[in-house]
Amino acid sequence: MPLSSQAAMNVAHVLGEALPYIQRFTGRTVVIKYGGNAMKNEDLKNSFARDIVLMKLVGIHPVIVHGGGPQIGRLLERIGKESHFVDGMRVTDAETMDVVEMVLGGLVNKEIVNNINGHGGCAVGLTGKDGDLIRARQMKITRGDPGLAASEIIDLGHVGEVQSIDSSVVDMLTQGNFIPVIAPIGVGQDGRSYNINADLVAGKMAEVLQAEKLMLLTNTAGVLDREGKLLTGLSTRVVDELIAEGTIHGGMLPKVRCALDAVKAGVNAAHIIDGREPHAVLVELFTDEGIGTLIRR
Repeated sequence: MPLSSQAAMNVAHVLGEALPYIQRFTGRTVVIKYGGNAMKNEDLKNSFARDIVLMKLVGIHPVIVHGGGPQIGRLLERIGKESHFVDGMRVTDAETMDVVEMVLGGLVNKEIVNNINGHGGCAVGLTGKDGDLIRARQMKITRGDPGLAASEIIDLGHVGEVQSIDSSVVDMLTQGNFIPVIAPIGVGQDGRSYNINADLVAGKMAEVLQAEKLMLLTNTAGVLDREGKLLTGLSTRVVDELIAEGTIHGGMLPKVRCALDAVKAGVNAAHIIDGREPHAVLVELFTDEGIGTLIRR
């Protein structure tokens, strides 16, 4: 059906508004953490895939790091294995780690790759074990207890944190017109696999790649003030103040710290955006208004 005159003018206006942003970001790397509701809804999955393909076509280098916690939980439930969490992190024994690798490195990763390729892109799926991409070390939580003489150290099993990243394979793919899609699984010096929080991997990946932007897709509108109003255009100093006064707290705090660390380490800007909104990535990148919270140096 042909566009009406007004609709055609709206398309032209949008493209005109996007042009300076496309010119500015051409040749730059944008690391995107993909997860949450954006991975559950078919329409949102398709709009995300189209966004990524368009970014690549206009000369931007998207690098995707994805999660998959709900998918892991569902498969563990199907095989009769109960999930246990400590401070929001899944306790991961050897059997659970096998499921994590199968879901993250297999089912979820390949679905994202397939969606992008189905919309004309050229995506390649990786885990942190490929090309020695992510070196990990075991994460342990230290928890103080007034009833104990010393702090309690909690062993989470195969839960890791990033020790180092060798970006050689990612650099090779992005320069070869491919779109890397990375599952957050690292390998330790002992050869063990580790499940790593996808936000942390995305943040460290953005630092190592000296990305133009880090974008974290979430299930909320972004960082809100005490009245529930969206905050954006924040400097690192203001973010530190918001954390100190308790405005940023709870589940948003780890994401904000991840974004803050990346910006302080040299990433030009970090965005926390609502993955429930169609084309959230493009709206935040290419429009004056944006859609989420921007943190910049």
